[in-house]
Amino acid sequence: MKKIVLLHSDVSPDAGEDELDCLIQVQTVAGSLAALGLEPLTMPFMMDLNATLAGLCAQKPDIVFNLVETVAGKGAMAYFAPALLDFLRLPYTGSPTQAMFLTSNKSLCKKMLYANGISTPAWITADGTITGGAPQGVYIMKPSWEDASVGLDEASVLSSVRADTILRALQNRQEELGMECFAEAYIDGREFNVALLASGGDVLVLPPAEILFVDYPQDKMKILDYRAKWVEGSFEYENTVRNLNLDPHDAGLVTLLRDTALQCWRLLGLRGYARVDFRVDQEGRPWVLEINANPCLSPDAGFAAALDHAGITYNRAINDILRDAVNFKG
Repeated sequence: MKKIVLLHSDVSPDAGEDELDCLIQVQTVAGSLAALGLEPLTMPFMMDLNATLAGLCAQKPDIVFNLVETVAGKGAMAYFAPALLDFLRLPYTGSPTQAMFLTSNKSLCKKMLYANGISTPAWITADGTITGGAPQGVYIMKPSWEDASVGLDEASVLSSVRADTILRALQNRQEELGMECFAEAYIDGREFNVALLASGGDVLVLPPAEILFVDYPQDKMKILDYRAKWVEGSFEYENTVRNLNLDPHDAGLVTLLRDTALQCWRLLGLRGYARVDFRVDQEGRPWVLEINANPCLSPDAGFAAALDHAGITYNRAINDILRDAVNFKG
């Protein structure tokens, strides 16, 4: 029987819901591995790299299922996990070190997309660099390294046509959150995400999901912020609805979304499974917001919903992800 180590974030008991969700993923994936006749063992990835290294060497796993989303509570260091596994020459699931680093650094990822002709909203970094167009309209201030909508709320919204005003607000936001941020132009339109799964040496592009903002007041920004993702009982959580049953008239848009998601997969060297988040403007043009390597595998998350809609069982997907890890030649 093959031994699989589920390497996961070292989550503290007082962590936020976004981090605690990692433990739900561990339980779910472990159950799937057991159903596949494999031996799952769980192990936290600790900031003490020597201790983590020693633990992995002692376990001698055949494959590592990488579920590390944060290190010491910071998404900026998630790429440490595949880097250490590369050092140990252990096969592991999901995206390799370079892809994890590139997709974790939102500004750098956007720069690669922009340079390769993939539409992504204009943005401004804290050093004053403006990419993709002149400052105008509404901007969303986002952490450069964190995922799961961390640091994203109504205070993130800024309306200005002056670069100096945006920069001052951005610097203030960085001090408030204690992390590097950038300001991204808000695309007024629809929101979608597209999941991808490596399977049989190919890549399956799963059915796109639209996020519907139900009964949002006219003056409330339609953004998928932290409350919408994690705070049960909040207006945002209860009124953002995932829809996988798109109308037939969206067939052309679905093709655009799928093709762009596949472009992103290839450009960034993604592996195993991924998700690409989009906004679609009033003219029907898709804009890539961000790319999530190793997205959430919780049973109520978008990836599992897309699998179900495509008629792919969760256990089959986990098996495909494992096979991709074994077959990958770095």
